[in-house]
Amino acid sequence: MQSAADARASAQSRIRLELLANLVRKDLKVKYKNSTLGFVWSMANPLLYLAVFSLVFQFFLRSGVPRFAVYLMSGLLVWNFFNTATMSATGAVVDSANLVKKVRFPRVVLPLASVGFAGVHFALQLLVLFVFLVPFHPRTFGPQLWLLLPAIGVAVLFTVGMSLLVSGLNVRYRDVEHLLEIAMLAWFWMTPIVYSVGLVQKHLEARGLFWLYMANPMTSVITAMQRAIYRDPVKVINGVPTQVLAADGYAFYLKWLGIAALVSLGLLALGLWTFRRLQADFAEEL
Repeated sequence: MQSAADARASAQSRIRLELLANLVRKDLKVKYKNSTLGFVWSMANPLLYLAVFSLVFQFFLRSGVPRFAVYLMSGLLVWNFFNTATMSATGAVVDSANLVKKVRFPRVVLPLASVGFAGVHFALQLLVLFVFLVPFHPRTFGPQLWLLLPAIGVAVLFTVGMSLLVSGLNVRYRDVEHLLEIAMLAWFWMTPIVYSVGLVQKHLEARGLFWLYMANPMTSVITAMQRAIYRDPVKVINGVPTQVLAADGYAFYLKWLGIAALVSLGLLALGLWTFRRLQADFAEEL
């Protein structure tokens, strides 16, 4: 039989979920209000990246990655989810100053709504990508696609942890938002989105530093996404077999996703602890 305390906790959880869903729905309506194309605009950013990076890395710099568009999009979409959610969550509490000062509600739903908003876009963009892959890269549709589930799960976990941490800190230290913008730019180039992870492995493994590169949780997520969607770890380029992805076997990806999941859990605990510790002063800080 459910105790009174359990019933109260269950009711509070249900209220938080309803509030979170309403905030995500409101953000989506506000963003596309009076827009003719609506969600189609969510593809504008990745399509621009696709055009620019394809031009630069496939035709000018000769990256040597066959079907570069598929390789790029398999990592770029999940990166955009992480980047959009984290940057939006950073200012989520500050931008809702009037609401925070006047209404009592669980503040934690504000950064979580940013993650939910970015998650809806990510799901739609992934759906469009798979529609594109049906005629242009049918090899994607194989048994390796199961890797998407743990990769996306770790990405969500890591993003929620980061969002809670930076949204709480940004209320007290407003430099966090500006610092994060610079950090995200550097972070983008430290993950194998526009260049081959096989190339990085070739240079760093000989020096014993490849593990340090893979310790970045987003690198683990993106390499697993590439293995799931791009599929072929080795491509024949100019008659020479060339390692494009990090490894053939699933064990490599599962090992690094497992490490990234542990890091993400630690970050989530730190983010929750920091947010709860600081939220009592939000009304005064804003």
